[in-house]
Amino acid sequence: MSSLDYTTLESNKRFKLNFDGGDLSSDAGLLLIKEFISKLHFDKLISSIFHTNDFSIRRTHKDDANLLQVIYQIFSAYYEDDCADELTNDPILTAVLAKKSLASQPTLSRFYNRMDDNTLRQFDNLMKAMRRIVYKIKSPEFILLDLDSTLLDTYGKQEGEDFNFHYQKHGYHPLVCYDGLTGDLLKIQLRDGAAYSSNGVADFLRPVLEELSSMEFAPELSLRGDSGFATPELYELCEEDNYKVSYAIRLKINSKLRSLVKAEDALLFKMTQKNAVDYAVVYGEFYYQARIWNKPRRVVFKIEKPYNQITHMYTFIVTNMTVDIKSVIKFYCGRGNMENFIKESKNGFDFGAVSSHSKLVNANRLQIHALSYNIFNWFKRLALCASMKKQCADTIRLKLIKIAVKVVRSGRYIYFKLCSSCPYISEFYETLTNINSLQPQLE
Repeated sequence: MSSLDYTTLESNKRFKLNFDGGDLSSDAGLLLIKEFISKLHFDKLISSIFHTNDFSIRRTHKDDANLLQVIYQIFSAYYEDDCADELTNDPILTAVLAKKSLASQPTLSRFYNRMDDNTLRQFDNLMKAMRRIVYKIKSPEFILLDLDSTLLDTYGKQEGEDFNFHYQKHGYHPLVCYDGLTGDLLKIQLRDGAAYSSNGVADFLRPVLEELSSMEFAPELSLRGDSGFATPELYELCEEDNYKVSYAIRLKINSKLRSLVKAEDALLFKMTQKNAVDYAVVYGEFYYQARIWNKPRRVVFKIEKPYNQITHMYTFIVTNMTVDIKSVIKFYCGRGNMENFIKESKNGFDFGAVSSHSKLVNANRLQIHALSYNIFNWFKRLALCASMKKQCADTIRLKLIKIAVKVVRSGRYIYFKLCSSCPYISEFYETLTNINSLQPQLE
């Protein structure tokens, strides 16, 4: 090859480079993901459940292959559709997808545009089917439903985008429900940007409760939510005999609630009258029925004077739990960890990829990213080496997926020659051993 095809580095004239190395890839760790997906038969589920309204008979890139390609690209942090054009002949991606070449960006765009309400239901069924397989491997005794909403930025006049007063920005305002113990994303639903946090929350949550309550192992269900979800429809749903969900939901402070804790407020003031520096707190509870509630409910509260402040802070939580006051407060305050799940979803799996003009297409794209997040979270929980389980997706991706590899093909085999100087060889093999030891109970 002519030396004109190389770029010379100024730092050392002996260093010459180009991008013509042949069958090389930087994503050898996708072989682990491929092994995990195949072991749990997720690829077969996708093939049997997911289909768009594609009536073409001779299409080269089928729906299930396109979906898997997008999922693998998300795992590798190739979030933009344009990346598919550069990755067309990537030896790892073509190998794990068993294809000669990847679908191009225009093909993926047409794939997205074929999605509709029916594919949204398919994603929901797909998630449930995968969750059943995972839960049969490791059945949870408790599931903690953490409810929240977040903002996904939009740009331009996209369908359904609007100004959200809480975030002071334009975007979509999806509703999310995570398992606070495992980080599993139980459900996500794209909503208009101006939607209030609790809008439609009972209809959103009921299918989740029905699914979890009907499982063989019948896990104990608990729920946490901030004051945006302080709505009687949610209380009544949790209290139904079919579900019996223990809940702790924060209430917005109002004059009525303040008047009910006057004695404790005065006590705290008296306690700190001669010491306005140190932290102090009082706890209490009472039964309270707001005008739109169908019955009185237990409300626990905490009044605290922060360190070096003279003002008091109030926390009111409505609950049907029977444990002591401090335990309820501690249980509710643990929901702060959910912000880490949301951050992981956005930063590690690009939940903000809602760039289509169509809200329906964006809703489907969000489900693909949610599916990718869950598969990776299950991989992390069930198979990943012990030393990496607590690390975030970007760190795991850097250490275990972004491994250089040379692919050598023979008549019968494909050899993957991974980088010999990789510092995480033992972690790679430990993860592979964990995958091989899984014993899923398939339906």
